[in-house]
Amino acid sequence: MKFVKSAICIQCGEEHHALPGLTTCRQCGGLLDILYDYPAIAANLSKQDLAARQDNTMWRFREFLPVAEESVAAGLLSSGLKVGGSPLYPAKALGGQLGLSSLFIKDDGLNPTASLKDRASALAVIKAIEAGADTIACSSTGNAASSLAGNAAARGLKTFIFVPSRAPKGKVAQLMMFGAKVISVEGSYEDTFRLSAEAIDRWGWYNRNAAINPYMLEGKKTVALEIAEQLNWQAPDYVAISVGDGCTIAGVWKGFKDLYETGFIDKLPRLISVQAAGCCPINNAVDADSETLVPMEENTLADSIAVGVPRNFLKAVRAIKESKGITVNVSDQEILEAMALLGKTQGVFGEPAGVTGTAGLIKALAEKRIPADATVVSVVTGNGLKDIANAINAAGQPLLLPPDLERLAGEFKNLGWLS
Repeated sequence: MKFVKSAICIQCGEEHHALPGLTTCRQCGGLLDILYDYPAIAANLSKQDLAARQDNTMWRFREFLPVAEESVAAGLLSSGLKVGGSPLYPAKALGGQLGLSSLFIKDDGLNPTASLKDRASALAVIKAIEAGADTIACSSTGNAASSLAGNAAARGLKTFIFVPSRAPKGKVAQLMMFGAKVISVEGSYEDTFRLSAEAIDRWGWYNRNAAINPYMLEGKKTVALEIAEQLNWQAPDYVAISVGDGCTIAGVWKGFKDLYETGFIDKLPRLISVQAAGCCPINNAVDADSETLVPMEENTLADSIAVGVPRNFLKAVRAIKESKGITVNVSDQEILEAMALLGKTQGVFGEPAGVTGTAGLIKALAEKRIPADATVVSVVTGNGLKDIANAINAAGQPLLLPPDLERLAGEFKNLGWLS
């Protein structure tokens, strides 16, 4: 890996050679962070180089990613599903309604399997191939699972997927269609994670679990690289993101820091960490100025962020604190309202966890915690088609009538639809 220096433990500081199969610190078992040679990246890549590239996927930023030169030469990055390059919409209607002068929506629900998790899974399958594995596994509340199954299928890898039995049917359907071996676990996400870890250890599969695999964060950080490029290398003041196990928000922060260290941007944004009020252990720790995890029940309809024992807890807490970020906890009702508002004003259809960041932004603005003249990006992490039941809860039922025009006209009058 041309620009990767090492993998360093965030707990004991032990440095390791960044091997494709390495997941945790061999000294203490702690989480690892991938270190880069920033001067070398800056000397080999410019904004002009990126502007000239025709590749609109996450691999356009390959110098910032831990992929072997052999993988590049073999054409692995240009095959497989086309992940990344999701649109960044100027949200003038929603911003105007909220009293925010400059709001953008990054719709990552338009990735191949309809979530931001494709960014991690696209890198996972590359690292699995580099490690010589033919089978890859993970536990997930839904999106990581479907993204892994889809990206692995596109490259001929087998997958074993562990999901809680409460996972939405839309996500389980994706898994089955992609040919994954799916294990639905009767229990919490923590139970699901534990069983997957035990199975991975027993059968030696490649471990895609973002909770411990450091390469997954590197894939997720590409959403930040895209945001900066789409804003013409002007970093926003704030980035709002839904938070579950902590990998995504830590990845967003790592992406902006990479750009700052290489001189692509001249300032860093503040993170808005948004969790469901029924499951917010990361925000609770930040608010208490603590690095001690206090587990919570997984009590929210936003299944993709219902993680009571987040494994990327420490990286997330440190990212929020380092960015001088803010924390916001939102109710399930506020999440549903954000789903409907985002759809009505911007035509963006997000699942509950996907719009939780936007729900938190709305709440933070109402509480005057963000200045009205700030430039803010809210990342929608998953598409609403993954959870139709909650989409109907948010939007309501359609008008049901017999084929009678006069009856229709009467209902229009009663509802005020033509006024």
